[in-house]
Amino acid sequence: MLLHIFFIFVNRKFIFSKEKHSYSVMEIIDNINKTLKDDLIKEIHSGSKVSIAASCFSIYAFEELKAQLKDIKELRFIFTSPTFITEKVNKQKREFYIPRLNRERNLYGSEFEIKLRNELSQKAIARECAEWIRKKVCFKSNSTGENMMGFATVDDKAYMPITGFTTVELGCDRGDNAYTMINKFDAPFSQQYLSLFDQVWNDTSKMQVVTEKVLDNITNAYKENAPAFIYFVTLYNVFREFLDDLSEDDLPNEATGFKDSQIWNKLYNFQKDACLAIINKLEKYNGCILADSVGLGKTFTALAVIKYYEGRNKSVLVLCPKKLNDNWITYKSNYLNNPIAKDRLNYDVFFHSDLSRKSGKTNGQNLEYVNWGNYDLVVIDESHNFRNGGKITTDENDDNPRENRYLQLMNRIIRAGVRTKVLMLSATPVNNRFNDLKNQIQLAYEGESAKIDELLNTTSSIDDIFRQAQAEYNVWAKLPPEQRTTDELLKRLSFDFFEVLDSVTIARSRKHIEKYYDTADIGTFPERLPPISRRPDLTDLNSAINYNEIYEVVSRLNLAIYTPSDFILASCVEKYVDTESIDGYFAGHGMAGREKGIRRLMSINLLKRLESSVNSFRLTLQRIKALISSTISKLDSLETTDDCTIEIEDISSNLDFDDRESDMFIGGKKTKIALQDLDHIAWRRYLDEDLESLNLLLLMLEDITPEHDSKLQQLIADLKYKFAHPINGNNRKVIIFTAFSDTAQYLYDCLAAPIKKKHGLNTAIVSGDIEARSTLRLPQREKMDFNKVLTLFSPVSKDKETIYPHIHDEIDVLIATDCISEGQNLQDCDYLINYDIHWNPVRIIQRFGRIDRIGSRNKVIQLVNYWPNVTLDEYIDLKGRVEARMKVSVLTSTGDDNPISPEEKGDLEYRREQLKRLQSEVVDIEEMNTGVSIMDLGLNEFRLDLLSYMKDNHDIEHTPFGLHAVVPASADNPAGVIYVLKNRNNSVNIDHKNRLHPFYMVYISESGEVVINHLSPKELLNRFRLLCKGRTTPDMTVCREFNRITHDGKNMRKYSELLNDAISSIIHVKEESDIDSFLSGVEGSLFTEEVRGLDDFELICFLVIK
Repeated sequence: MLLHIFFIFVNRKFIFSKEKHSYSVMEIIDNINKTLKDDLIKEIHSGSKVSIAASCFSIYAFEELKAQLKDIKELRFIFTSPTFITEKVNKQKREFYIPRLNRERNLYGSEFEIKLRNELSQKAIARECAEWIRKKVCFKSNSTGENMMGFATVDDKAYMPITGFTTVELGCDRGDNAYTMINKFDAPFSQQYLSLFDQVWNDTSKMQVVTEKVLDNITNAYKENAPAFIYFVTLYNVFREFLDDLSEDDLPNEATGFKDSQIWNKLYNFQKDACLAIINKLEKYNGCILADSVGLGKTFTALAVIKYYEGRNKSVLVLCPKKLNDNWITYKSNYLNNPIAKDRLNYDVFFHSDLSRKSGKTNGQNLEYVNWGNYDLVVIDESHNFRNGGKITTDENDDNPRENRYLQLMNRIIRAGVRTKVLMLSATPVNNRFNDLKNQIQLAYEGESAKIDELLNTTSSIDDIFRQAQAEYNVWAKLPPEQRTTDELLKRLSFDFFEVLDSVTIARSRKHIEKYYDTADIGTFPERLPPISRRPDLTDLNSAINYNEIYEVVSRLNLAIYTPSDFILASCVEKYVDTESIDGYFAGHGMAGREKGIRRLMSINLLKRLESSVNSFRLTLQRIKALISSTISKLDSLETTDDCTIEIEDISSNLDFDDRESDMFIGGKKTKIALQDLDHIAWRRYLDEDLESLNLLLLMLEDITPEHDSKLQQLIADLKYKFAHPINGNNRKVIIFTAFSDTAQYLYDCLAAPIKKKHGLNTAIVSGDIEARSTLRLPQREKMDFNKVLTLFSPVSKDKETIYPHIHDEIDVLIATDCISEGQNLQDCDYLINYDIHWNPVRIIQRFGRIDRIGSRNKVIQLVNYWPNVTLDEYIDLKGRVEARMKVSVLTSTGDDNPISPEEKGDLEYRREQLKRLQSEVVDIEEMNTGVSIMDLGLNEFRLDLLSYMKDNHDIEHTPFGLHAVVPASADNPAGVIYVLKNRNNSVNIDHKNRLHPFYMVYISESGEVVINHLSPKELLNRFRLLCKGRTTPDMTVCREFNRITHDGKNMRKYSELLNDAISSIIHVKEESDIDSFLSGVEGSLFTEEVRGLDDFELICFLVIK
């Protein structure tokens, strides 16, 4: 046992060793009066032997002493805690694992050497350090759980305690030490430390050589990195908490085998991404809105989700508009033309309108006995039909409350019975109100906001989030047009709003898919040629009338035939208030309300049918005339019999598919009134007036036969030209869309035979009202049907060779109604004619989406629109006038009333603007809204990118900070740098505007101009992905140029300055926000949280665009 006597003199201690009777000098180094670095510079000489036991090793400490270290004989380094050892530590032991990870990362600088790392000199230092290590150094690590103290020896000198070999220990940086007391010992006392080091170094049971591991890691800091690797390093750091929080229950369980299904293997990569994201969201939040743009295959993505849940024995319901029934039925049926028949899907299909019915049958199922509350998943196609939310309506006496479809869906399916997940499909989930979105999202949490508030990572409740978002939208909507930009709106919306969108929506545009996905295996979207606009006259007859003359007569029609209840005698009214029925539209609405709705629809319908075709308009006039004539006959017979009833027929078959979805056609479809209960004299007067107008109209149209139908003749000319001059090879396929079955039938009757005779091409018709027909004769007297027509029309996209190998002919001309305007892939065709312009502009885009699809074999596609030969303003204004007139009672209408609401006026303006655009360009559906689109806001696809990468690349967590890659610049991506930073003092995320906080990304050009600032993380990540994904090896051409300019990383001044500029831009935005808040009267908000600059941020990695 040594007996020590200490004599303290200033900073020196004299140690007397009794046994050896010798003195040893001990000195205290406090890194203030004297630094460890200064002392080591003095003590390390050429040929010195250095031994260090410490928790970590930093290349920046080497940089400080490299002049001395490069000539030593050797350095032995022991990591005092397990570091770089081979055994993988169980990740569940986070308290052990995380410190170890930090120790390993300290190679490239500890948390207190961030400033050095931010100087971007890491690459050059790491290369020099690695070369030195290969010649002079051996690293070993403690492989046990035992504690080891840190110390160092240099020849005959010893230093203790040494915590880590960093610039903080050397005294170059302050660190967070309150004080430093390092003891320096001379020989012979220092020999005790050297002996201890030798003993530990040679104990193979405790030590593991890790030199190669250290070298590998340091090499990572200076080798050329693949851009794709830097992309995933960014994702790993930004979304690491997502990985930590991820529950296996929220991820698709691949044990179900759904990835072996036919449907999964038919999906494109972006659809697979969406499918997995949807399942994740359904499991975590109970609901999801898939709002991908037209032509991106939402139906197939949803079918893959259905397959996943059916594989888990879940019961699935599909709710769709009636017109899409055939589409959904095909994919669950054991049909030859079902491309996924092997998957044996077994979901139920009902219509939106079935929610308002209590009886009847749909697809063979009796609605009286359907157990609506027993579905585990409901898929709602065209969910925007539910965007107006729940309403309870009453009759004109404020009696008989009745729930609308939204509440029926909520109460009968979602809230009742088992817990129901909700997948909503819509290309237009938002019109011009954020409440549209909220109402749909509410279905996922049963209208109880607390259920989703606890799941969302937000500071406000979902109700408050949408209230604030709508308030910001309202302010934005009043800005001058030049200021009313999407970017301006996005700046106004809170982090919480984006968090909600990110949590429960998936929305990608075609531009997004083209730009950010590798579409080499899929193909691209075809090029859209500028649309062709036709404006044929009504007829070529000089004596015949024009559109405006007809509009004039139509606007005079009262259509009193549809509102007999307006004429019920006051003493008889009570007989016709339905208080008993719980079914049908009369219950809660009353007869009069239903009639007014029908009258309004019929008036608009007349205009639509005139615009569609002379034939369709003529048929409608004849039907109304026949109805009025038979009613007048009954009125004439009233004197001979008192027991006579008037029945107004079901008119829904005369309407387009959108109007047919109206609730007024649910339940009781016929109006029944005893004639003796009517003021038939007054009613008769209105009927006579209409009959006179109808006779006049029919007379005006009498001479317009198909030969003199200018619109039809224009179509014939267009088809003839297309057949003679195909725009893609020899592709002569054409789709002709019309809103009405009558027009479709008229066109088929006029065109099919001549096309077959003159051009040898087959024509077919599908309308949803009549059986499919075609001039193509099938072998063995096979019957033509809806799906067969579509398969023979688009044989490649519909896989005809597999389904109908025995049929060798094709269909080239398809005449169709909107029963196929959604959910069909008909991309073999390259030419689409809108024979009538649907009054909903979105429908026109949806029609075009049948051929405007990714993977098309056609290089170009053409849209042709047939407009009525009047100005667009006249067209829109007429609709407004007629709608206004028809909203009031026949008896009070003077023709001067204008009870049109501001909302309806806004709607007319919206249609006017969009229809104007459609005359000159093909508009993407996400660009239709003058308000806001939810496209390109979610971040979930990046999380899924990371998840996929992590399955095979676990070691990304050991990647050092400060790495970079180099990619070539382009016209869209100017030369510059994208920096990925981490804020260290949590003080710049003002108003929760940065969705990636505490991470910040900035794209800055070489001239110092900010290309994309940190408040646009979605755009930055998209750009990052575009620049990096698929680039799995370094681009040596640009790497060599970068290394030449920076002298292999030794001169990084320019990029260090750009980093300062990037951080300054973040601070500038924060200061602007502070000033805005201060001027708005927010107390104490001016620069309350100071951000000093570079030291507040840690550089994670950067991408050089050269």
